Amino acid sequence: MGFKCGIIGLPNVGKSTLFNALTKSDIPAENFPFCTIDPNVGIVPLPDKRLIELNKIINTEKVIPAVLDLVDIAGLVKGASDGEGLGNSFLSNIREMSALAHVVRCFEDENITHVDGSVDPERDVEVINLELILADLDSVTKRIARCEKLLKTNDKENKAHFDILQKLKNELELGRLINLKDYEPEEQNIIKQFQLLSSKPTFYVANIDDSENSKNHLVQLINIAKDLGSIVIPASIKIEQEISLLKDDEKLEYLDLLGMDEPVLNKIIFEGYKILGLKTFFTAGPKEIRAWTIKDGFSAPNAAGVIHTDFERGFIKAEVIDFDHFIECNGEIGAKEKGKLRLEGKDYIVKDGDVIHFKFNV
Repeated sequence: MGFKCGIIGLPNVGKSTLFNALTKSDIPAENFPFCTIDPNVGIVPLPDKRLIELNKIINTEKVIPAVLDLVDIAGLVKGASDGEGLGNSFLSNIREMSALAHVVRCFEDENITHVDGSVDPERDVEVINLELILADLDSVTKRIARCEKLLKTNDKENKAHFDILQKLKNELELGRLINLKDYEPEEQNIIKQFQLLSSKPTFYVANIDDSENSKNHLVQLINIAKDLGSIVIPASIKIEQEISLLKDDEKLEYLDLLGMDEPVLNKIIFEGYKILGLKTFFTAGPKEIRAWTIKDGFSAPNAAGVIHTDFERGFIKAEVIDFDHFIECNGEIGAKEKGKLRLEGKDYIVKDGDVIHFKFNV
């Protein structure tokens, strides 16, 4: 569906190592700024245990998980909005993202250079956020100038854009990120057209080790994220990469040794999925069980259209079973017998975990 989560941060904070772990790829992750120049794109399967539960009942030929596009974006430095470092290239790559995973260094290691000479999560977050704000301020100011020229035409759409742009400029000049939740739904739709960097939904990944200093840095980052209305996922990215390279049985053994029930990477993938406002529904049959990605609020015809446009165009009805009911009733036949299979029409809003069979006619 074209949803991309960009991995951003200063140089040498662990972005590329995280990307390698998440995608099990092998891109350079060297100890110098701008090792990543072109954005690296990886398709990451969503580790959804519900697929395993479904397959225990159906024993299908093929299981296909939902996926998330991850993009490793080159490290940003102070002054990027003025062209420093990779500057405009970095910022244009962010503009294409639907959401951001901001990696922040919370460990100290004299063998790994910090671009600003020391570890300071508050400063590091501020550096990136300020560059996004400054880039947006430049963009908004230019848009305002274009709108001003058309005010005499009394074009209602232009006037609406002009008024919202003025609000945005005031926020940006105060050094604030743009939070869409602060605006009315109609305003939000207009703001989305501007593709502002500082309005991208963002969560933070703290790259930690087991030292006391790292714990202190983590607490600092958690407080910063809280003030920004976001969350932090702590991860020892180096260990996560090691786990990702193991075979399944070795992985379980290593996780048990570390006292973990699953890799932190899973939480990072799910958070990217969640912050994008995405949900999953399933189609299940003898040939294939498949997880499909939809936006929150999709109707049954919208969801059908994700499978094929003909399904949406010729939608008649949807046979729906809640995931829990599907498992409890041991499949579709049991769900029918116990009255857990529902017929839903065009107004039905698909829920996360629905197992659906669409009826259509073209």
